[in-house]
Amino acid sequence: MLDHIVDLLHTLGIAAPGGAGWIIVIVTFIIAALAAWRFIPRLRLFSLEVGWADKPNARRLNKEPLPNAGGLAIFASVTVALVVATLLHPIGIEHVQVGVLAILLGGSFMIMAGFIDDQFGLPPVFRLAVQLIAALLLVSTGVRINMVFGGSLSTVLSVIVTVLWVIAITNAVNLIDGVDGLAGGVSFITAMSLLAVSSQDQSRAAATLVLAAVGGAALGFLRHNFPPSRIIMGDSGAYFFGFVLAATSILGGLKVTTVFSLLPTLLFLFLPLLDTVVVVLRRLLKRKNPITSPGTDHIHHRLIARGFSPTRTVVILLGVTLVANIVAMTVQGMSALVIVVTTLGIVLLLALVAWRRRRAFRRTAAQQPAASLAAESAGGVADRPGTAPADREPPK
Repeated sequence: MLDHIVDLLHTLGIAAPGGAGWIIVIVTFIIAALAAWRFIPRLRLFSLEVGWADKPNARRLNKEPLPNAGGLAIFASVTVALVVATLLHPIGIEHVQVGVLAILLGGSFMIMAGFIDDQFGLPPVFRLAVQLIAALLLVSTGVRINMVFGGSLSTVLSVIVTVLWVIAITNAVNLIDGVDGLAGGVSFITAMSLLAVSSQDQSRAAATLVLAAVGGAALGFLRHNFPPSRIIMGDSGAYFFGFVLAATSILGGLKVTTVFSLLPTLLFLFLPLLDTVVVVLRRLLKRKNPITSPGTDHIHHRLIARGFSPTRTVVILLGVTLVANIVAMTVQGMSALVIVVTTLGIVLLLALVAWRRRRAFRRTAAQQPAASLAAESAGGVADRPGTAPADREPPK
């Protein structure tokens, strides 16, 4: 039986299928998913009590205060999963340890900056400075895009390109976080696709482990964030996802021989990058500052303006992301079997969390009339905004 499993894993291109590494990767994914799945409801209630919520305005789709501290749960879930995985199977390779710790430390910078920005607001220059520090942290630990041209300037070019890459991806994921389930879904699809690629190479063990944790946390978060959302990740979660995806996409020695060498990696993050480029160009043409001039000109805003519901908008854009990732895996030389298995896994897991979210919403919506009638009969006081009976789920 064990031999058949090893043969199957070998067919899928899993590096070292005879070892325990692939089991640890699966365990890491499950722990992160369950941690986010179960922890977020408690964080949501606490966020409403202390006021960690986005208020409705012209740019937001929510009609009542919506908790915005989901990034804290995502980061905690990833950290717990990686710690447990390390305890179960200690990492004996020094460069793997350094890579994982560098990503977690840089991610913690992103979480703190994003959370403070969510609650109190931070100047764009300060946010950019934090992103620069996190990017330089990666470079200092050897996580960089290796430039094999440029002669004596290759090291300088490597640092510059790596920093620009990390900052660009971090902000691209943050900018696309404008409708329930979109940034989380894009991050989940990208993490799982990159995981399928990194698992083929033992030199990318650190990336594989981190991506498993990030993919699991994104899935657990989507259980509560798929439309209609009960909590959002905020800038903290979007910055964290963007930073980790940027780092893991180059972890393991991405080599750039020409400008076009980055194309396969760019395809994994096609949608956020395309949206960012289009928005920046459009604002520049209107003589607006693309950073300090927020608006409703993102691709998801335009789809909703054309009559698509938020749910259908998310499904369409996640479909585009999945197609782009399939193309990226193909360009990376992945076998048809690996691409098909990865795609089916992504679709089934997304369908599962979407179904659970919609089922919970229908159940609570059905209970709303009865709860409202009971409150009126008792002469009770209306619940605070954001905690109305229709916004609660029954205990499981």
